[in-house]
Order: sequence, then structure tokens, then C-alpha cells
Amino acid sequence: MTVAAKLDKLLDKKYEESDLQSLTKAPVSALSGVSESDAQDLAKAFGIKTIGDLGRNKHFRAAEAIVSLAEASR
Repeated sequence: MTVAAKLDKLLDKKYEESDLQSLTKAPVSALSGVSESDAQDLAKAFGIKTIGDLGRNKHFRAAEAIVSLAEASR
């Protein structure tokens, strides 16, 4: 199954044409608004080096679940 998504607003220009599989291996600094310094801080604090690492991180997933549940219970 092919999945297409317009992600240009979420990514730095260099990564706008990347496919989803490549993006999971891209550095977190490929995300628009995430600086190299931010990426270094994420690597130091959580061992996060790629977008895939960020998306699979248990702390970020827990925070996302808590926010989603809180919003759903309004």
C-alpha cells in the first residue's frame, strides 16, 4: 500500500522530497524548528538521534497518549 502525505511544512527544505522510510532514519534536525543544538540535547538526554527514535521514544509516546486522553475527556 502506498501512503502519500504532504509534509513540507514539517520538514527542513532538504528533506521535503524524502520518502517516509528515509525520514525515519533522518536526523531530528530534519524537522522544521529543531536546531542542531536541540538535536544534540535530545541525543544527550534521551539517546534520540533520528526522527524514528523520537517517534518511538517511550517518554514522548506517553506524553502524547496523556494529552490525547485529556483532550478526549473534555
